[in-house]
Amino acid sequence: MIKINNAKKNYNSEVNIGPLNIKIPKAGITSLIGPNGAGKSTTLLMIGRLLNIDQGQIEVANMDVSKVKSEDLAKVLTILRQENHFVTRLTVRQLVGFGRFPYSKGRLREEDEVIISKYIDFLHLRDLEDRYLDELSGGQRQRAYVAMVLCQETEYVLLDEPLNNLDVARSVQMMEHLRYAANEFGRTILTVMHDINFASKYSDRICAMKNGKIVAFGTIDEVMKPKLLTEVFETKIETIEGPYGPIAIY
Repeated sequence: MIKINNAKKNYNSEVNIGPLNIKIPKAGITSLIGPNGAGKSTTLLMIGRLLNIDQGQIEVANMDVSKVKSEDLAKVLTILRQENHFVTRLTVRQLVGFGRFPYSKGRLREEDEVIISKYIDFLHLRDLEDRYLDELSGGQRQRAYVAMVLCQETEYVLLDEPLNNLDVARSVQMMEHLRYAANEFGRTILTVMHDINFASKYSDRICAMKNGKIVAFGTIDEVMKPKLLTEVFETKIETIEGPYGPIAIY
């Protein structure tokens, strides 16, 4: 479980995130939605300890993220942020292999190579594994980054806009992969999602944020309400019942 207790990040007198209070259960997919500047990515970065909190406490798997050793946290939680600055002359396989660093410390063993191959195949990257990152499209690189974080084989996976640079078909494929990882690998996946209909279709729970605060948290049916979505995004939103659940209509 991810527990956030009165966590707050202060930027200046006008911009701050929190205080945030939420308990995100183990397993499944939870999506953070909300307009730009709502605090979604900041919240994700604080959970992943890439951004320090100014007050409060965040626990992942009963570990205080501000106190636990990095090497211990890296075996429980992995995070992919929006901006990634890897050396472009890395191959796809080398990039995915970074996911094994908490275990291999840079000296890959045979069992690490097996796991690397597993996630290269999982994200359909076999034909690209020997290509360099600067030879890939944005969507191909995004798949490689996701393969890297899954290769770390942590119970908790944090993804900031995993559908970046992906067209509709690839976005569907990516979410199907994440859904499978949650169901079959038992992963607890927390994502920042721009498209609320993708969040609705593939998530188990949705956390809606606005102005640095949590407005609502619950099941798809509980959050995908016209009045609530209209309040969060400050634009008229209706919902209809689709074959996979509620669909937002702008």
